[in-house]
Amino acid sequence: MTMSVAQQIITVAMVVLGTMLTRFLPFILFPSGKPTPKYIQYLGKVLPSAVLGLLVIYCFKDVNLLSGSHGVPELIAVAVVAALHFWKRQMLLSMAGGTIVYMLLVQLVF
Repeated sequence: MTMSVAQQIITVAMVVLGTMLTRFLPFILFPSGKPTPKYIQYLGKVLPSAVLGLLVIYCFKDVNLLSGSHGVPELIAVAVVAALHFWKRQMLLSMAGGTIVYMLLVQLVF
């Protein structure tokens, strides 16, 4: 099933509108001249840790310690991520390094 030209234009317009809304809305709601509300400051402090915890749980949810590779590649990849992060303090380097190590382990070793 294909979309008509009108449907394509509407779809692109909605994506652009959604993107612009999410980009500009924080600046409209919280202008620089006014103090940031306390609950937004609180969310800014607790959400990064909460998201990290959620990602860790998501990554380990399907690991079966009783079969297959017993979670060894996942644990090695987590150790690489932690070591890279403590060493270089570069988030993207840590994530990329852990992902590369994990993929190499899964494809070539386990």
